[in-house]
Amino acid sequence: MASTKTISKEEGLDHTLSLLKEGYEYIPNRMREFNTEIFETRLLGRKAICISGEEAAELFYDTERFQRNGVAPKRIEKSLFGEGGVQGLDGEVHRHRKAMFMALMTDERLKVLDEITKRQWEIAIDKWVALDTVILFDEAEEIMCRVACQWAGVPLWAKDLEIRTKDLSAMIDAFGAVGPRHWEGRRARTRAERWISYIIRQVRTGKLDAEEETALYQIAWHEDLNGNLLDIKTAAVELINILRPIVAIGRFITFGAVALYQNPEKKDKLVADEGNYSQMFIQEVRRYFPFGPFLGALVRKDFTWKNHHFKEGTLVLLDLYGTNHSPKLWEYPDVFWPERFAEWDGSPFNFIPQGGGEYDIGHRCAGEWITVQIMKTSLHYLAGKIDYEVPKQDLSYSMVRMPSIPKSRFVIRNIRRA
Repeated sequence: MASTKTISKEEGLDHTLSLLKEGYEYIPNRMREFNTEIFETRLLGRKAICISGEEAAELFYDTERFQRNGVAPKRIEKSLFGEGGVQGLDGEVHRHRKAMFMALMTDERLKVLDEITKRQWEIAIDKWVALDTVILFDEAEEIMCRVACQWAGVPLWAKDLEIRTKDLSAMIDAFGAVGPRHWEGRRARTRAERWISYIIRQVRTGKLDAEEETALYQIAWHEDLNGNLLDIKTAAVELINILRPIVAIGRFITFGAVALYQNPEKKDKLVADEGNYSQMFIQEVRRYFPFGPFLGALVRKDFTWKNHHFKEGTLVLLDLYGTNHSPKLWEYPDVFWPERFAEWDGSPFNFIPQGGGEYDIGHRCAGEWITVQIMKTSLHYLAGKIDYEVPKQDLSYSMVRMPSIPKSRFVIRNIRRA
């Protein structure tokens, strides 16, 4: 039998408070302290093994060794993910459900998405030019809510836009939160599931027409492996799994605007887009700024990796932020430098802002293409379609608050068409 190594261990009864105090830096701090890419800790009363780096990501997405069912804490299911969604499925059930999402990511549907995004930015700019100031983050989330609902085929009345945007935003904001932010996320999910459940019932009873190519239609009529329709609640959770991540792109857009402001020499390159520079810029925004801190999975069966033993049922956390900022993988990782992606090898395991691995059958975010497409269009508007002033403000962002966002939410004023 091969010998195993002892994993570096953080001493103490529980380190949940340290995680809340250190946020995105919790895992990277200990990787540096222990000079390793694997260590053991205790979080929420349970043992957890934290891993980081490209090889760790490749391990993490081995479905023979890890499962997602049972990994998400109830507080996360009750706010961010919902119960019964694709994130917590495994095996053939997961592959079947994931295929439903991937069927929506056709070239034709992505072109429709792009046209909707452009139209919604035009509408927003028409409003902004009449205003003294605009808080970009709030406006970006509202734009994304309109885009998400129109693309998914979900009816959205103008009078409901504010509450729907706030609810989808609150679910995102509840991740990593305790107290009021968490409870608001739970209340928001209850309202959103009630809203979407009603719409799905309307579709199934023939009271609302849904176009066949939309997410609303496909999810409302999706059959499981036994040929049964999803129950209403699960269908609602999965449709929200389309809407909520698109609203979350508002954070990337805001960070992209910050990057443009702090790196003005990049603006003309982004607009000209020679050599697909916009793609490199967007990827660097997603790599550089904090978005997801880590992901979790459970060991499916005992195995040994790099002479370290992993026991069945153990919680394992993959360090997203630390991997995207690893000096072993990225030259000058703490510098915003889009040009680095001109030489990137395209690995699905060293650049993992929204997870890694395979799209079609793995647990990598199905909406990553949507994120990139919407960011390209949105930053094209911010860089080339409008001019604006950026007043003095606090553009710093917390590495403790998860998810993070610039403290001022990026205020702009005197907006005019370029």
